[in-house]
Amino acid sequence: MNGEQPHVSVVEPLTPAIERVKTILFRPFDLGKWFVIGFCAWLAELGKPKGSGNAGGGDGGDGGSPFSYSGRPDLEEMVERARDFFAEARIFIEDNMHWIVPVAIVGAVIVIIIWLLVMWLSSRGRFMFLHCVVENKGEVGVPWNKFSRHANSLFVFRIVVGLINLVAVIAAMFAGIMLFAGAAMAGSGAAAVLIVVSVFILMIALGIVLFLIQKFTTDFVVPIMFLRSTSCSAAWREFLGVLTANSGRFILYVLFQIAIWIVVMFLIVALMCLTCCCAACILAIPFIGTVLLLPIFVFQRSYSLYYLRQYGPSFDIFGAAETVVSPE
Repeated sequence: MNGEQPHVSVVEPLTPAIERVKTILFRPFDLGKWFVIGFCAWLAELGKPKGSGNAGGGDGGDGGSPFSYSGRPDLEEMVERARDFFAEARIFIEDNMHWIVPVAIVGAVIVIIIWLLVMWLSSRGRFMFLHCVVENKGEVGVPWNKFSRHANSLFVFRIVVGLINLVAVIAAMFAGIMLFAGAAMAGSGAAAVLIVVSVFILMIALGIVLFLIQKFTTDFVVPIMFLRSTSCSAAWREFLGVLTANSGRFILYVLFQIAIWIVVMFLIVALMCLTCCCAACILAIPFIGTVLLLPIFVFQRSYSLYYLRQYGPSFDIFGAAETVVSPE
């Protein structure tokens, strides 16, 4: 990156990434190796959302709809219902504070413990899976011990980012609820709708920022940590220099990745339809689903590595691995 712009393409890494999948999983085919790498991939994917969720919502019902026959919401009725809801909610909370508080505290502690465990395991898993892809080996113990310091650094970074995002979301939601409640109690329907729309837009913006941080951390920062044997913050500082100098290219990378994801999801959905949803039931099994989809995970991991190495020999993680092995 010494002042000279490298040739970078989002298309060229496709071929070597596909060849990498063939080399690791099919040349030769080793079921034991497949399951070991699948286990590492499963650990790496822990905590990531699976499926499309309830995108369309499922709370229909035909009683008491606040919509008129023209299909437009009746703002006065909506505000009146919101006012009644907040009044009833306040009374309920005040009358049941003696058990709501301890239950909420216990529930929060359990959720936090599970969240920390998942984040810690997945941080380990990301380096284990990266090791398997780079070294073309099905190993668990070696990368688990070798990259423990790297994984702990990644774990701390992800916790900090997660807490910042959580605080931002809670603050935005709390402010939105308070403002909406105030507008509802004052009978201002237009203001209430504007508040809901503003909070919704803010949530989308926070989601995009969090997605980009997670995406760049997994795709590029973790490999830089792997290469440099450095902390997550140091790797992020190095990556930010590349990112700021090539922001347009990385935007194209993200968009191309989304396009790849759409194609992959289309193929998976087609497979589910052809098997009358039998494939969906099998893929929903936590570990088995990852093992069956392992070629996709290996391709995704390989693609980002081949893309990164276009920014210079110092980012060629495969070349560095071959250099280490070659003296033997």
